[in-house]
Amino acid sequence: MKLPSPRGPLSERVVNALSRPPRSHVHLKRTPDRDPADDALTLWILHELHYRGFEDVDERWEWAPALSSVRQHLEEELEARLRADFARSLTEMDLGGRVTGVGGDDLVDVLLALVEAHDGPSLAEHLLADGTTEHAGQLLRQRSIYHLKEADPTAWVVPRVTGGAKAALMEIQFDEYGAGRRDRVHQDLFSLGLSAAGLCADYGHYVGEARLPVLEQNNSVSLFGLHRRLRGAALGHLAAFEATSSLPSRTLARALRRLGLPEEIAAYYDEHVEADAVHEQLALRDVCAALVTDEPHLREDVVFGAWACLELEARTARDLLSLWEVAA
Repeated sequence: MKLPSPRGPLSERVVNALSRPPRSHVHLKRTPDRDPADDALTLWILHELHYRGFEDVDERWEWAPALSSVRQHLEEELEARLRADFARSLTEMDLGGRVTGVGGDDLVDVLLALVEAHDGPSLAEHLLADGTTEHAGQLLRQRSIYHLKEADPTAWVVPRVTGGAKAALMEIQFDEYGAGRRDRVHQDLFSLGLSAAGLCADYGHYVGEARLPVLEQNNSVSLFGLHRRLRGAALGHLAAFEATSSLPSRTLARALRRLGLPEEIAAYYDEHVEADAVHEQLALRDVCAALVTDEPHLREDVVFGAWACLELEARTARDLLSLWEVAA
């Protein structure tokens, strides 16, 4: 993957810096007039240095102090915004008192209540009822930003947990990476589906057209995965993702077939109907509840991560439906 085109002064300075050999004295001053899309793309670029990197960037940039400082500021701002919205949302849903309970005793019930209370619009249902092939193609391009590295952000968490939570997390990850079969790796199934649908399957190819909510979805899951202190949020995010994936995947598979898209891309969503129903129970009970039983202080972070998953998906859905001029 090559570096994407900048969206503003900050991402332009980062891209220009990355185009040169690493030097610790590079100063990336941020301007007072900030564009959220510019910030989001910048953070996405800086996170990607920890994944597959860029073919036109020296790999020594990954830990360059100048970049780490910028990334830290952008991450802190993203986390602060999300936590402030989380606090307001809990008050509106009347869940605040249950979040700060002790241990993992009723954590599963709290997470399921959060899923039930957070009622965002459904892109899958729109595609099935009224979507067009143009809508489907745009959704697939937006989804490619995450699905071509599916499960990778969660992999950062594996060495940071122990016992039952680690074992159950590895069971989920094993399935995500094909259960030992190269032809069943979920990332590669999505890549196969993109190619069959006539879209580019290159990793990161469509980041140039990624919408702001999509970038923030990706930045948040990377933020949670890359920081040990946010391991609870990372696993709460995983639980909410798995708990809300099975039925929409079934609907999306039907929608894509209705629109005449190739079987390969519908089959990718078929794969997630049964798998994610199983993963939901593992992630809720054997990962999150086990984690909080062992580390009770992570309970609120687990709920925060689950909320962030649900909220950012709702923002993406509203954004795309607005783009398609559909009432959310």
